[in-house]
Amino acid sequence: MSLCERSNLSGSRREFLRQLGWLGSAVPASILLRGLRDAATLQRSSASPASRKPASSADHVTGFHFTDVAAQAGLGRAINVFGGGTHKRWLLEETGCGVALFDYDNDGWLDIFMVNGTRFEGISPQHQPSNFLFHNNRDGSFTDVTEKAGLLRSGWGQGCCVGDYDNDGYDDLVVTYWGGIVLYHNNGDGTFTDVTQKAGLEQNGPARRWNTGCCFVDYDRDGHLDLFVANYVNLNPQGAPQPGENQYCRYYGLSVACGPQGMGGGTNILYHNRGDGTFEDVSERSGVTIPRGPVAPISVSDQWVPVGSYGLGVCAADFDNDGWPDIYVACDSVPSRFYHNNQDGTFEELGAELGCALNENGTAQGGMGVGVGDYDCDGWLDIVKTNYADQTANLYHNNGDGTFYDAVFQAGLGINTKYLGWGVGLFDLDNDGWPDIFMSNGHVFPTVDSKRLHVTFKQGKTVYRNLGNGSFTDVTSATGPAVTQPHSSRGTAFGDFDNDGDVDVAIINMNEAPSLLRNDCLSRNNWLKVRCIGTKSNRSAVGARVRVVTGQHSQINEVMSGSSYMSQNDFRLHFGLSRASQADLVEVRWPLGLLESFKNVSANQLLVVQEGQGIIRGEKFGKR
Repeated sequence: MSLCERSNLSGSRREFLRQLGWLGSAVPASILLRGLRDAATLQRSSASPASRKPASSADHVTGFHFTDVAAQAGLGRAINVFGGGTHKRWLLEETGCGVALFDYDNDGWLDIFMVNGTRFEGISPQHQPSNFLFHNNRDGSFTDVTEKAGLLRSGWGQGCCVGDYDNDGYDDLVVTYWGGIVLYHNNGDGTFTDVTQKAGLEQNGPARRWNTGCCFVDYDRDGHLDLFVANYVNLNPQGAPQPGENQYCRYYGLSVACGPQGMGGGTNILYHNRGDGTFEDVSERSGVTIPRGPVAPISVSDQWVPVGSYGLGVCAADFDNDGWPDIYVACDSVPSRFYHNNQDGTFEELGAELGCALNENGTAQGGMGVGVGDYDCDGWLDIVKTNYADQTANLYHNNGDGTFYDAVFQAGLGINTKYLGWGVGLFDLDNDGWPDIFMSNGHVFPTVDSKRLHVTFKQGKTVYRNLGNGSFTDVTSATGPAVTQPHSSRGTAFGDFDNDGDVDVAIINMNEAPSLLRNDCLSRNNWLKVRCIGTKSNRSAVGARVRVVTGQHSQINEVMSGSSYMSQNDFRLHFGLSRASQADLVEVRWPLGLLESFKNVSANQLLVVQEGQGIIRGEKFGKR
C-alpha cells in the first residue's frame, strides 16, 4: 500500500469514527469495533495465504519440551528482590523486572542481563540488591560478571533494552527505573560505563518518573538509534492512599495496593540520537506525549478519569510495511497506544482507529506485555498482548491495510482467563515454520492465596502451538513441568542461549531465582538464523526486515529492540524451515531501504549478513 493510500484510509476511518461519535467518546466503542471486526474477517477470508495448512490430528503433537536449567547453569544466586514477599502496600511493588538475552562481548553466545528491584523496608544500605550480568561459558553454564562489568546498581529497576547507539560494533544497554533511566555504554572489553549524564538522558524534573518498557528505534532513519521510553503512573508512594482505603484499593474483598485506577498516568518519552553520543528530548514535538499525564501525582477515590499513558510493555516495528517503524505501547486499564510514524519526525496516536487499542467488545484491558510476529505468515506483522486476570489476551491480526482485528477467540486463545500475563513472545518453538505463543504469568497480590479465589499468586506459564491455519492449541501440559511450575513471573526474553537451533526462554520470577527454560526440541525440523549487521543503517540493524521462503511458504521477521514485558530478545532472527533442507530465498530489507536477496541457502546455520556486503559467513551449530 502506498503512503497516499494509507493516508486516505486513515482519513476515511477517522471521519467514520467522528460520525459515530467515537472520537472523544467511549460510548459506541463496542458497536464500532464489532463492525470493523466483521469487515476485517471478510477481508482476511479472501486474502488467506496459499501456504496455510489445514488442521489435522497430527498438528496437535507437541514438538518441543522445556527443562528449567537455571540452577545447573549457575543462575541460582540471582535472586530477584521486588517489594514485599507476602504483602505489597504500594503499586510500585507489583510490576517486577525485565531480562535481556544479548551477546555483549560478540563471541557468538547469548549472555543474560537481569534487572533487579529493592524493598521499601527490611534491607540495609550495605545489602541492597543489584542487577546481574551473566557471561555465557559456551558449555551450558554462566559466570556472574556483574561487578567486573561495572553494572552493580540498586534501585527500583523496571525494564531493559539493547542497541548500539554509537555504532561502534558493541551493543549498549538501557535500564529503566522508577526515578530515571541509565544508559550503559559497552566499552568492547567486557565492561560498561554509565554515560547517562554525558548522553543527556538524566531526568531532573520535579516528580520522579516511572519509566517502564523501552526500545531503541531509528524513527527518522538517519542511521542512529533513538530511544523510546514508556511511563506508567505518576506515583509518590508516601502520598498514595493506603490498601483498602477506597474502591481502587480492593480486590475480591481484599485490601490491596491502590492503582493504577484512581491515579494519574505517566507521559511517554522519545529521545533523538544526535549522532555524537548525546540525545535530545523530542517527546513534545514528535507527538508521543499524547495522552499526557499530570505533572504531579494525583489520586481519586471514585469517578476516576484516566489521564496519561499507563504504559508498560513496548515495541517498535514496521506494521504497515511502509519502511518506517511505528511504536506500540501496552497500557494498563486504558486503551493501548499505536503511534504511527508520519515519516517527518512526528507520530500520530491511532490505536483506537486502527483496532489495536481495545478488545473486540470495545473494552480497555490491563495491558502488560507485547509480542510481535507474523503468526499467519501473510507478510504483515501481528501483535499479541498479555492482560490482567479475568481477561483474555489480545491477538491483533494485521489486516494488511493499516488496521487490526482482535482474533483472540477465532484463534483459540480466549480460553485461559485465570492467568495474569506478563512476558510474551511469538516464536517458532518447534521449527515447523509457524510462530507459536509463549506467555509468562503471575498475579500482583500475594494475599489472593489467603482467600482461596479462582486465581493464585504464583502461576504456570502458557504455551500455544500454531496449527498453521490461523488458530492455536493449548499445549501447556505437554511441554514439561518447567512450564507448569508456578511462579509469579514477569520479564521474559527469547533466544537460543545454547546455540542448538531452537528458541529458549529466560524468565524473571518475582522474589525468587530466575528460570532458564532450555528448549529440547523433539522434532527433526530444520531451521535458519539470520544475524544482520548494519553499515549505513544502525549497526544493530534494528528495523531490518528479513523474509525467508521455502517452496510456497513465506515468513517474515524484524530485528527489534525491547518488547515482551520490559525485556530484550535475541537480535538473531530465527526461522523454522520444517523439513526443507534449504531456504529458496532469503531477503533482507535494511532500515535505510537497501534490499538484498540470496538464493538456495542451506538450513541449520547462522547466516551473517552485512549491509551492502551480502553474506559474510555462515556458522554451523551442533546439537547437544
